[in-house]
Amino acid sequence: MGFNCSGSEAHLRNCSSSQAVNCSSTEQLYITCSGYSFIRLVGSGGDCAGRLEVFHSGSWGTVSDEFWDIEDAQVVCRQLQCGVALSAPVPVPARFGSGTGPIWLNEVECEGNEASLWNCRYQLCGEDECGHKDDVGVVCSEYKEIRLTEGCEGNLEVFYNGTWGNVCNNGMDVETMGLICRELNCGRFKTERATKARVESAPNWLDDVKCRKHDSTLFHCPSSSWSQNNCDRSSEVTHITCSGSVLKLHAY
Repeated sequence: MGFNCSGSEAHLRNCSSSQAVNCSSTEQLYITCSGYSFIRLVGSGGDCAGRLEVFHSGSWGTVSDEFWDIEDAQVVCRQLQCGVALSAPVPVPARFGSGTGPIWLNEVECEGNEASLWNCRYQLCGEDECGHKDDVGVVCSEYKEIRLTEGCEGNLEVFYNGTWGNVCNNGMDVETMGLICRELNCGRFKTERATKARVESAPNWLDDVKCRKHDSTLFHCPSSSWSQNNCDRSSEVTHITCSGSVLKLHAY
């Protein structure tokens, strides 16, 4: 179908359309938008940490860690609107998994104030010059993660700003704890209680967390601001027990 748009329409369907046209698979339309970053962090389950991948010559590939330092990582975090870099380089095979496919960039050298990784100096990897064991990983300050300290039960801890910390027990309800168990693939919520922090010096990151039915992750739920809390880490952090992993092995 051919479309005729003025440019002010909110949706493509609001444009006037002409008759259907015949075209082959080699004549499909591709569009690149200026806001598309051409970089991404993968392998962590979040957008702000992971193995660095860049889009080049029509496909996604990785970046070699030669010359890579914290200034390069700062540019990545800024470009992705993920705060500031917390660590670089990260041992990727151990944490985020090795990449596959092409390794596009090598010897990246940023000053640290560039708006985009593509404004930095870099070399393209030559054939047999780079290996996936050297893939770069980045962790930015806006990366968030949750865990229960003993698998599907234990103290609820969240990773934020480079540190694991506690979630206070205030305001927790069944909806909230049920979402946590589901998000961790730990089945249904069973029990909850207030307890002491596992690490006495760990920060209390969240308080007054109360999830709604439409929330899909703990970090979408309303709460007090990060690190603002009204609980004592010595006795008032959250301990949750879930029914267990959703995936169960059956003996026959």
